[in-house]
Amino acid sequence: MNLIRFALRKPISIMVFVAGLLFFGISAMTSIKVDILPQMNLPVIYIAHPFGGYTPTQMESYFAKNYVNILLFANGIKSIETKNTQGLMLMKLTYYEGTNMAQAASELSALSNRAQAIFPPGTQPPFVIRFDASSLPIGQLVLSSPTRSNNELQDMANIYVRSSFTAIPGLLAPAPFGGSPRTVEINVNPGLLRSHNLTVEQIVSAISTNNQTAPSGNVRIGDKNYITPTNYTIKNIKDFENIPLFKGGVQNLYLRDVASVKDGADITNGYALINGKRSVYVDIAKSGDASTWDVVKKLKANLPKIQNTLPEDVKLSYEFDQSVSVINAVESLISEGAIGAILTGLMVLLFLGDKRAALIVILTIPTSIIAGVLFLKLFGQTINIMSLSGLALAIGILVDESTVTIENIHQHFDMGKPKALAIWDACKEIAFPKLLILLCILAVFAPAFTMTGIPGALFLPLALAIGFSMIISFLLSQTFVPILANWLMVAHPHKHKKTDATITDDEDAFNQTGLTLESEMETLNQKKVLVEREGYNEEGKVTLFDRFRNRFMRFIDRLFLIRKPVVIVYLIVIIGSAILLLGNIGRDVLPKVNSSQFQLRMRAPDGTRIERTEEKANLILKVLKKIVGPEHVKITSVYVGQHPALYSVNPIYLFIYGRAP
Repeated sequence: MNLIRFALRKPISIMVFVAGLLFFGISAMTSIKVDILPQMNLPVIYIAHPFGGYTPTQMESYFAKNYVNILLFANGIKSIETKNTQGLMLMKLTYYEGTNMAQAASELSALSNRAQAIFPPGTQPPFVIRFDASSLPIGQLVLSSPTRSNNELQDMANIYVRSSFTAIPGLLAPAPFGGSPRTVEINVNPGLLRSHNLTVEQIVSAISTNNQTAPSGNVRIGDKNYITPTNYTIKNIKDFENIPLFKGGVQNLYLRDVASVKDGADITNGYALINGKRSVYVDIAKSGDASTWDVVKKLKANLPKIQNTLPEDVKLSYEFDQSVSVINAVESLISEGAIGAILTGLMVLLFLGDKRAALIVILTIPTSIIAGVLFLKLFGQTINIMSLSGLALAIGILVDESTVTIENIHQHFDMGKPKALAIWDACKEIAFPKLLILLCILAVFAPAFTMTGIPGALFLPLALAIGFSMIISFLLSQTFVPILANWLMVAHPHKHKKTDATITDDEDAFNQTGLTLESEMETLNQKKVLVEREGYNEEGKVTLFDRFRNRFMRFIDRLFLIRKPVVIVYLIVIIGSAILLLGNIGRDVLPKVNSSQFQLRMRAPDGTRIERTEEKANLILKVLKKIVGPEHVKITSVYVGQHPALYSVNPIYLFIYGRAP
């Protein structure tokens, strides 16, 4: 009550407050982070340890089991999952909720470095990465060329494309998919090796001896101090052929006499297929706290600059843009809010015939949504699928706040009350019921604050979005709406003559309504006069809406006489329907959406060559195009095989993304 009284007495203060909400809310809408999913902050760390040549069984025996044994000394580990492929071990460590993940990552790095002593000789330290579901790829940069090989495209992606990512804040730069690392290939002829009585170990030793780095020195001549670099490092590929080979004595035997040298690539472990053709792509991922929309927008703006660093025959394109779903959701929310506001205004205009009241209702809906976004940003939330769902759900609820207030004001206008008194009585009368409804709605979403893990991360933004929008809508209906109603709306005219010159016009109008001052203590009883009155408008006629309202109120009065049977039947029907529907409805974390994309995982028999797997993948693509029609398939992306050991972090993206190697 005091809130309504303060608003009517200090309207300028309330309008300044609403203007501040709009100003800072619009500013928050332009700067708040836009993401696909809310920040999960999952307590998960991944270890990727490559070792070329080992079978999955060997990777498990020599690496996975030793890691499990030594990680027993780590604190807070809940579970350990391992995946072993040829030459690679992936380990997923899940910690308990509340674990300090920075400390856990530091402890894990120390333990993994200590474990190097028990691994086979030549083992390199592992990759220890904290990977979150919010760091999933949000698109792909595809490199294609009609003349260049995949290995050349891979080299360009590493040198030119990934180096350009430093200009884009929040963008991660995983290694390219589809090619093999550039390698100097030395192919030894076994027959020539036997004819010179040499072994492979001697070839390796000769290459290592003649291709070393050494520190430079200085030579002081006169007044100058010259730097004297060493020339141990081979600069040209052809110079490898001139490496001398020794076999017990001095002989004129060189590497070119027993082997061929070429600038090539490592052994092919897999292929990336874009539209069925071998190509190279780079997964675009963002850091956990970056905005998906900002990263994608800045990346698209920098694409021409990145393209200029590549040869003319290499085309760079951004595909599988996941930010489109969020932008579409934002656009849908805006259109839904606009449609909801307009339709609500039309309903008010249709049933109450008041254009000014319709304008008041239309203004409160966007104000509540904008203020809700402001408080979402203040509480560290982002615009994502869940928060947008909460705002969309809130639109359907908050339209009732101002609509009910406007309709009740009209009821008190119909009693013939003066405008100020009618507004005060109408808002005071429904203040407590609306507060009770608000608390009931908030209570439904209160459990979201106690959830942990993925459910808590998903449903907390939804609950906050609904809660903030509903609270702001309630406050506006008790302050902003009565102020605008007092300024804009016109009380229903009633023809009467002033009977007492000693009182004001408002007092005289109230006296002629037939109401008493005592009835102001309980304004609900005053509505009996409204229901029983026939032809209270200026034309002496009852409108269609008024007839419907009066009949409905009489129907409610009759239901109150048999309220116990009605409540029992209602509970039986609702509980029975809920049990029936819960037994048949599906269950999932997120609702199904038509994103025009889907993933398919194919597993060939163990030991199948990647060339044969590639053929099977292309056959599946042909079948899919035949089913849906080639004109409905815009682009396809397939990865066949495994990743080179040098890029052992890449399988983590596929492991999480649902396309495990």
